Amino acid sequence: MLFIAVLITTIAVGQGIPLTENAEISIITVGPGTNLNDSFGHNGFRIRDESSNIDIIYDYGRYDFNTPNFYLKFAQGKLLYEIGSNNFNPFFNYYKKQNRWIKEQILNLDYSEKKALFKYLQTNAKPENKKYTYDFFYDNCATKMRDVLLGLLGEKLEYKEDHITEAYTFRELIQKNVKANSWGSLGMDVAIGAVVDRKAKPIEYQFLPEYVLQGANNAVISRNNEEVSLVKKYNLLFESEKQESNTNFFLSPYFIFGCLGMLLLFITYKDFKNGTRSRITDLLIFLSTGLAGVLFVLLWAATDHTSTVNNYNLLWAFPFSILFFLQIFKKSPKAWLQKYVFFLMILLALVAIHWTTGVQVFATGLLPLLIALGIRYIYLWYFLGKKQS
Repeated sequence: MLFIAVLITTIAVGQGIPLTENAEISIITVGPGTNLNDSFGHNGFRIRDESSNIDIIYDYGRYDFNTPNFYLKFAQGKLLYEIGSNNFNPFFNYYKKQNRWIKEQILNLDYSEKKALFKYLQTNAKPENKKYTYDFFYDNCATKMRDVLLGLLGEKLEYKEDHITEAYTFRELIQKNVKANSWGSLGMDVAIGAVVDRKAKPIEYQFLPEYVLQGANNAVISRNNEEVSLVKKYNLLFESEKQESNTNFFLSPYFIFGCLGMLLLFITYKDFKNGTRSRITDLLIFLSTGLAGVLFVLLWAATDHTSTVNNYNLLWAFPFSILFFLQIFKKSPKAWLQKYVFFLMILLALVAIHWTTGVQVFATGLLPLLIALGIRYIYLWYFLGKKQS
């Protein structure tokens, strides 16, 4: 019997067995996982028709590891994602095994709407149609739930906004879904630019699966001159077990960058007391910040990622420093290098201005290092000027 059910489901996906009036279409929301790429959860459409032995999940945001130049395309933002389909049970068991909660919202669609949505998903999942350009904020597995339904129902569907009681920026919404003081949190804060520091509209919250669930619960369909709820029934399919956090503070960004900041302050203090300059320290500063700056420039200008543009982390990680790391290592650098160090001091001051005025929020885990870097630049400017006088 199981083989027959799987066979029928496969035929339904591939050839389009029609739904009966008893069919139900649901939004499935999966809770966050333990890995960074699982931190935001997942969504999919479930098509269930017991009369036809159909129980299928369609979900967006999949990708093919066998794609030529996979990692290069991923880094460039040029990797095509796709919609996939599968029997629901393997999907359910996969996320249950990961201890991630699974919730179902059965949609209040009439028979014609169910058929139209199923046909759309079947057509969209065909090999010639299934690939699309992914965008983390505007075209991911979660936004597809909203956009497909809006495409199906048009102006009949309205997402109410009164469930959104606090205004968040895109960055704040991201950080609500990742562990504080984690490398994943810091990495995203550093890589994404000022474009994510604007307040998100309530409908835009639905780039996150949790807000897809909330948005659907608060949406209505205009039908026969009255409003009916988009969600007909809610089911908790699996409740995850709470797990203890096993994060190690001594391996966290605050601790690591705090130690690096303290070390840099100690070296600077020692140099000041002895009237010397640790040239290897200055070489490492110029080399590391320059390399980081080159990476930020590439993410901004050489990729299709919409969230990595206007990244003012370039103010503290200035790419031109990589051109001067050998010059700063010399015992007697060129006189113009003091002016360049003063320029770096101005850039660091701009970081503080951008941060306090809300132009861009920077990673708080870097704060101890940025403070130490500013003090180092002040001493370096003073020392180089003293050598020239």
